[in-house]
Amino acid sequence: MPHKANAARRHHIPRPKRKVTNWAEYGASLRQRGSLTVWFTEDAIAHWKAAPRTTPGGQPSYSNPAITTGPMLRAVFHLALRQTEGLVASVLQLLGLDLPVPDHSPLARRAPTVTLPEAPRSTGGPLHLLVDSTGLKLRGPGEWLIEKHGTRKRRTWKTLHVGMEAASGRIVAATLTDRDVDDAAQVGPLLDQVTGPVAAFPGDGAYDRSAVYAPMHERHPEAAVVAPPRADAVLSDTTSTAPTQRDHHIQVIAETGRLAWQRSSGYNHTKFRRF
Repeated sequence: MPHKANAARRHHIPRPKRKVTNWAEYGASLRQRGSLTVWFTEDAIAHWKAAPRTTPGGQPSYSNPAITTGPMLRAVFHLALRQTEGLVASVLQLLGLDLPVPDHSPLARRAPTVTLPEAPRSTGGPLHLLVDSTGLKLRGPGEWLIEKHGTRKRRTWKTLHVGMEAASGRIVAATLTDRDVDDAAQVGPLLDQVTGPVAAFPGDGAYDRSAVYAPMHERHPEAAVVAPPRADAVLSDTTSTAPTQRDHHIQVIAETGRLAWQRSSGYNHTKFRRF
């Protein structure tokens, strides 16, 4: 049967309609995506050349900031090493800076060994550490065979656990594990990467585990673990004598649910009857 004979019985998805009313702002935002601003601080210019080493060995010509500038521009523009060398030279020429340009050989040799300085935190107080995880599928040369010929292959997945500072949105801790490792088991390795005190530890229901509260209480006793209890969560045995943070969360959720049921069902607490 011809394909057009079934056109009337097929499910048609209507074309989405988007109405743009602020064309001026929309066009300016599109142009802003191609804007490029590069500047060199006075400290970077002063420390562009490497300081003379006092130990035996060859003398480096470029400092670590000079070496990291090339790979950073290379990653943004997806360039080769020699093209990166030309881009750095053109930027220095446009800025009018009389600085030597790192050759592609030092870039390839020193870039993997350079240790980047830790980015400064946005606030000086304790940080709020947001945690979550995501799955990563490993793609290899066999993907083409799967898509082309339909061959079967066992997929490989990894789990990336991330800890982010809430104030600045900067990732301060990360671990990569197999997919069979749960989120609560990586709280300790994530906290080991955090320098400084932690005020709060927000997460989803996957972090409502005793394996989360124990390392938090050991490393940061004053930190608040903000994780919603599971539906089958029960109070601990020491609730009446020494309640924990999790016990308090369970009691708050239970009280909130009871009040919501009273409001929805019309229960009168003063007269002990229903309307």
